[in-house]
Amino acid sequence: MSDSSAPSSSRGFNEHAAAFLLLRLFLALRAIFSGLEKFELNGTYSFANYYQSMSRMASGITGASFLPLWMTKSFALPLGYVLLALGVAILLGLKLRATIFLMGLVYVALAFGLMVVQEGEGVAWLAMHVLVCVAALVLVRHNRFALWPDKHD
Repeated sequence: MSDSSAPSSSRGFNEHAAAFLLLRLFLALRAIFSGLEKFELNGTYSFANYYQSMSRMASGITGASFLPLWMTKSFALPLGYVLLALGVAILLGLKLRATIFLMGLVYVALAFGLMVVQEGEGVAWLAMHVLVCVAALVLVRHNRFALWPDKHD
């Protein structure tokens, strides 16, 4: 007769580790593909497309809000690279606590940009991403696969 209240590790499967892995994969892939899509225009990827798209985004936020162009450009121009770097770092398991926290801050900053232009639906989507980061931070102690684990792991 088996004891269903036994710890999951005694059964060979750790639900917390599996849950964290799913969150980690989602966050990594979401960030990587969000970063990559900023380089795309009409089916082609280039740095020129990236700078055109990000400059247009910065101008649009500035035109619809109180934020100055220098501020929106300072955020928009490195955004794709930041998303790619954080996505790859999360996928590889590089200092996950710090990386996931930074990913959450990026989503908060993106939400702020949409808040100032009163784009409620986008804010709600980003809030879900922030919640995924929060869940990942809660479960990060169950990380089992990392190239550069945190000291606490």
